[in-house]
Amino acid sequence: MNDQLDREFRDTLGNARVLRDLAIAPMTTFRVGGRADWYVEVRGADEIRRVLAIARRAGLPVSMLGGGSNVLVADSGVRGVVMRLRGGEVSAPDPAHVRADAGVTINGLVRWTIGRGLSGLEAWAGTPGTVGGAVRGNAHFRGRLIGETIDRVTLASPDGDVLDVPASEMEFGYDYSRVQRTGEIVVDALFHVGSGDPVALRATARESLAYRKQTQPLESASAGCIFQNPDPARDTVPAGVPWSAGALVDRAGLKGAHVGKAMVSTTHANFIINQGGASAEEIRELIECCKRGVRERFGVELREEIVYLGFDPASDGRMPE
Repeated sequence: MNDQLDREFRDTLGNARVLRDLAIAPMTTFRVGGRADWYVEVRGADEIRRVLAIARRAGLPVSMLGGGSNVLVADSGVRGVVMRLRGGEVSAPDPAHVRADAGVTINGLVRWTIGRGLSGLEAWAGTPGTVGGAVRGNAHFRGRLIGETIDRVTLASPDGDVLDVPASEMEFGYDYSRVQRTGEIVVDALFHVGSGDPVALRATARESLAYRKQTQPLESASAGCIFQNPDPARDTVPAGVPWSAGALVDRAGLKGAHVGKAMVSTTHANFIINQGGASAEEIRELIECCKRGVRERFGVELREEIVYLGFDPASDGRMPE
């Protein structure tokens, strides 16, 4: 069975993009986690379809990995196939739009648009991860959602069907898009852009980068923000306390708290950092400690922003599509 799968994957993708029993930790920004049974790198809708078909025939689950941020991989690893979109192209089909493959990094997309005097994405400089991951989680920065810049997304269904979906049907919300519900895979996205002076666009990008460096522990291994900010429709935050997950963790006295080598950042309390040698279980335990502390102090139930890979579906964590 494994030899047959090996041949099928390699016939589809070539030897260099198919690996068995691969350590996933180095591919994540947390630098933790076990091994993947199968790791395959894909580019474009056709390869996605073919890998999904092979996995479906073999009865193997498929997990997606983008740039490796916003994810916590279990110490026991990930069963089945870990499919990673790598690289891709950016193009401008017309003066008002830019199309980017899902495997393109957000920073690469920002550089591409700035270099061509195209405005609208420059403030996203410094955003970790890929276009696909940003679309899946509707990445946010300083009150803006990346879905606001998107006109259309190409998706592949778990059955391999490829469809173009207008932004109005993506169900974009805070840290949410429809792919979290459907299990679809982002293939590419079409962004609307304007024209701008590259010098001014670079200045905006530098300001965004400076803001991140001042407010986030970018020098440490982390997954980005761990928790979503409270939702006014569901949560009640005490008067005088900011509607911020980081502020809640901080005011619960948990800044600097640690479990083993996992620690709540002293720069930004919505970040947990790997001080070197942390395990996924230590990080998970610290996440639960923060949730419990905020619940007991403020009566607010924090919800994770990160995605869990390889954990028991019956556990408390958010599971990937």
